[in-house]
Amino acid sequence: MLAGESGLGKTTFVNTLFQTSLKNHQELRNRYNKPIKKTVEIDIIRAELEEKNFKLNLNIIDTPGFGDNIDNKNSWAPIVDFIDDQHHSFMKQETQPSRGGVKDLRVHACLYFIRPTGHTLKPLDIEIMKQLGMRVNLIPVISKADTLTPNEMLEFKKRIRDIIEVQDIRIYSPPMELDDQAASEHAKQLIESMPFSIIGSEEEFEVNNQLVIGRKYPWGFVEVENDQHCDFRKLRSLL
Repeated sequence: MLAGESGLGKTTFVNTLFQTSLKNHQELRNRYNKPIKKTVEIDIIRAELEEKNFKLNLNIIDTPGFGDNIDNKNSWAPIVDFIDDQHHSFMKQETQPSRGGVKDLRVHACLYFIRPTGHTLKPLDIEIMKQLGMRVNLIPVISKADTLTPNEMLEFKKRIRDIIEVQDIRIYSPPMELDDQAASEHAKQLIESMPFSIIGSEEEFEVNNQLVIGRKYPWGFVEVENDQHCDFRKLRSLL
């Protein structure tokens, strides 16, 4: 599940993550021309990905338009209701005598997109992260990481981690494999990187005779899969 304000690059991130156009930007532009509704539209994309003869059936649940209204009180309710409804639906199907063709739309992970303000979390962010953290594996991400300098990003991450601790927000933490030192070290790096700073792009550029996915600026390139530029690879390995 993807949650967060509109305009934070959720669609671009999904397409970057799976290196294919799972979500159409034009649909979003048409939607935003319409009057803003008071409820969040839950959008489900079903995809079957195949890589190296391995098939993955995936449901991507998008929650566009979150936090767009002047009064955002309880605007997170449809997201929470959806997660709860899917758990109840799955449990109900599991208790039936005939369990063929069980529909499972339970949310296994929720990426919560944070606006890269460089300041702090909004009260709305804190409230919905509390609600989501009690129900699903919550993974906070800072979108559009290339809008902050490296030092600003480090400071911003520290502030968010402090707020998460003070507000007692439950976020996902990868398990530490005590009998596997390499896996433990990897898990430690992932924990230290949260919230993950990410950059999304669907464009390829030639850099040093290699094609890289990223963004081009007058002063150079920002590479999506460069650990010095963002945490995209770490987030992908976690997922």
